[in-house]
Amino acid sequence: MKKHRFLGAAVAAATALPGTAYAQDEGETASGAWEVDAAIAALTDYRFRGVSLSGKDPEITAEVTVSHESGFYAGTWLSNVDLGDGADDLEADLFVGFATDLGGASIDIGATYYLYPSDGDFNYVEFAGSIGTSIGPATVTVGVAYAPSQDALGNVDNTYVYISGEVPIGGTPLTLHGTFGYEDGGFADNKKDWLVGASFDMGAGFTATLDYVDTAHSFTSLGDATAVFSISKSF
Repeated sequence: MKKHRFLGAAVAAATALPGTAYAQDEGETASGAWEVDAAIAALTDYRFRGVSLSGKDPEITAEVTVSHESGFYAGTWLSNVDLGDGADDLEADLFVGFATDLGGASIDIGATYYLYPSDGDFNYVEFAGSIGTSIGPATVTVGVAYAPSQDALGNVDNTYVYISGEVPIGGTPLTLHGTFGYEDGGFADNKKDWLVGASFDMGAGFTATLDYVDTAHSFTSLGDATAVFSISKSF
């Protein structure tokens, strides 16, 4: 499922790339070296790097990812957004990448095309990479996302770097997670954002997540501190 969007959404608890290498779960479709994953989720807000992209309204997402045992993956992630006109619009992320384990580290590189069918002026492409490792029961990931200069960014490039981690609480269905990110460029000037929360494995592919999200930048009220609750289902 999308661990995204370089961390912003609660269901994604701040990781690196929209996609990643997948292990086959119950309900997952596999054919030889290929696997197909799908997920849907409902959230109380769509927070992307700390900023609400849904006008603080609820978010519904859906994702399908196809991955190969070599590490290659590709897919799409869909969500409602508010582009500033007060109405729900559609965001469709098309992503491709490669994920592998190397010397005890998990490496993930890829690219995402953010597509907004109702207003193509918002469309843009971004490249990203991350490396993660285990420290005892915890997993720590550092990553960077870079969007080159293009029209949607006002012809200025944009860089987002972050560190994230998660640790399961032994003997319980709870996992704690957190992310801190820094962004500078066409989307933000010296912006910091962070997220801390917990996920509860409900079984049968369902996960409930509660996150606290905040930013250290002025985005009117769209970057104000908030709690985001979500329920997701993986197939």
